[in-house]
Amino acid sequence: MLIITAPGQGAQTPGFLASWLELPGVAERIGAASELAGCDLIRFGTTASADEIKDTAVAQPLLVAAAIAAASVLSDDDPRDAPADAAAGHSVGELAAGVIAGVLAADDAMRLVGVRGRAMAAAAAAEPTGMTAVLGGDQDAVLAAIARCGLTAANVNGAGQIVAAGTLAELAAFAADPPVRESGARLRPLQVAGAFHTRHMAPAVAALRDAAADVTATDPAMTLLSNADGAAVTTGKEWLERIVAQVAAPVRWDLCMRTMADLGVTALIELPPAGTLTGLARRALPGVAQLAIKTPEQLDAARDLISEHLAGPDAHGHGHLPEWRLIVAPVSGTFRSPPGNADGATAELGTVVTRGAERALAAPWTLRPAEIIEWLVEDGDPVSEGQPLVRVQQSREGA
Repeated sequence: MLIITAPGQGAQTPGFLASWLELPGVAERIGAASELAGCDLIRFGTTASADEIKDTAVAQPLLVAAAIAAASVLSDDDPRDAPADAAAGHSVGELAAGVIAGVLAADDAMRLVGVRGRAMAAAAAAEPTGMTAVLGGDQDAVLAAIARCGLTAANVNGAGQIVAAGTLAELAAFAADPPVRESGARLRPLQVAGAFHTRHMAPAVAALRDAAADVTATDPAMTLLSNADGAAVTTGKEWLERIVAQVAAPVRWDLCMRTMADLGVTALIELPPAGTLTGLARRALPGVAQLAIKTPEQLDAARDLISEHLAGPDAHGHGHLPEWRLIVAPVSGTFRSPPGNADGATAELGTVVTRGAERALAAPWTLRPAEIIEWLVEDGDPVSEGQPLVRVQQSREGA
């Protein structure tokens, strides 16, 4: 089983698009994408400096356009015909994955990413915020330290990589009391414009929701994983709703990779500018063949991998998908379990208590209660936004 993945912001490097523009049709495709996104992607992908392409309003459309163009080359024209059994994207890469899975037209993806990039850049400029990578250490200890400082675990990437995000004051407090002593973690401040995938991006969510109102999303033609909880989405409507909300919600790439393992993925291809996601997969998915497509010279190797690992049309159905969902903390705070620490079928999943407020947890189903598979926290535990709390599945009982 083969999955195609698209990287997120930070993967771009100066000039990475130059060799791709030499392929037939690619320059025309990138030129059209530039018009839709509202910026000169050919210049930004070839001659622009590293500082220029760090701009959120530039980096996001550049990444999505590059991934779609490479998928088009692999499929001999239409990215929606890309040879894969599944697709997934990291952060803004989800838009490219949605195109590959047939949920979204490429033109709509470029319009949306233009809005997304500009709106997130504007939200980042409204307040001094930032992000710090936490490398290594015990995940529970790292998440607890992030929560203590009022930060959000904005990216949980697996392979010992978690990104904390919030105000500069919160990040300074985190640096002064890091989770080094108890977990051995190392901190690396990131050169980014703001606290992406946190509450600070709420204005960008509103802007993207308005833009998405005119977009038609069809049901995926292959397995399509979501950053929200690693689950495979089965309807275009749900996928579009998740894409909008994800701007201000943590990226759970670790859970995406867990689902890849559950699905039996045997090969992973990362579209350009590649390297980040295959690097994570090397540690998290041992035994899975990986290829980071950096230049067109690697297309033949990609086709060989596809020929060897593609499961074919039968793998595109959704009957085999994992039925469980992971419920994560909607905010940072203290977890309170439901009465009696419910087990089995239940309509109550507990609450997260913050200063002066409580946020009830809810399963994603409305007609049936949730059946508890596994509790991942205990009553009274401090939790950070996006932290996994409980695994559930739909109960066979009535609501």
